[in-house]
Amino acid sequence: MQAFLIFAIGGFIAQLVDGSLGMAYGVTSTTILLTAGLTPALASASVHLAEIGTSVASGLSHWRFGNVDWKIVLTLGVPGAIGAFLGATALSNVSTEAAEPWMSTILLALGVYVLLRFAIRPLRRRQLTGVSSKLLAPLGLVAGFVDATGGGGWGPVATPTLLSTGKVEPRKVIGSVDTSEFLIAVAASLGFLLSLADQKLSWMTVGALLLGGVLAAPLAAYLVRVVPMRLIGVGAGGLIVLTNARTLIKAFDLPAPTPAVIYGAIVVAWVAALAYTIRVIVSERREIDDFEEEAPATAQG
Repeated sequence: MQAFLIFAIGGFIAQLVDGSLGMAYGVTSTTILLTAGLTPALASASVHLAEIGTSVASGLSHWRFGNVDWKIVLTLGVPGAIGAFLGATALSNVSTEAAEPWMSTILLALGVYVLLRFAIRPLRRRQLTGVSSKLLAPLGLVAGFVDATGGGGWGPVATPTLLSTGKVEPRKVIGSVDTSEFLIAVAASLGFLLSLADQKLSWMTVGALLLGGVLAAPLAAYLVRVVPMRLIGVGAGGLIVLTNARTLIKAFDLPAPTPAVIYGAIVVAWVAALAYTIRVIVSERREIDDFEEEAPATAQG
């Protein structure tokens, strides 16, 4: 029961992050499972099995509100499923000692990306002409492989890349990427189940992650309305970086005082990013308030 509660809390936290940012469920939950002692392959397998349920719920919700471009879903998702299956097979055949630093390195890199992505100003939109399959297919293949081998990465790789083109509405980028994640979760899960047939998969862990995610979904939707998305992104990114840096330091057995210096540098950079983000958010809100105050006065004049 204690382990079930821990993993349910992990799924809850992961869904809070993912529901608020449109990405990082896998990155966050895999980081939590690795910290709890699961092997990289079992951690990624558990996360992807749980994501089958969460991606169905997310996809149906986006479809209902008209946020899905089915051309993007299929052109991105089918190659992504192939990449995820290959990634799951590759990770399952790598030793735990070799896989853990590899996965933590990917997660740390994704954490840095998430932190920087939400610390900087949002990218401007361009003409909405749609994205070519020449970009979607290879992007899906790479994102699917990274997602399976890193325990997460489909959203952090695919969503910002498509948003950066400015050629698709942001709501349809997020909705289509979330919907296509079902294909990636199924393919990765199949790869893990076939490759890990001789290992005992904890369905309790999968159920706990799924339960925590379902319970967090309504709260995550509420947080989007009251907490700035950029602030959540910087906070989650810094936490992911710090946690996976700890795993890498232990894996390479770095001597003192190197770990303390690394931790200190990460914390200082994280706090600086949070402070910068808060300052920008406050400044933007002041500009909006000033504009709203000036508008009635101009109309009266």
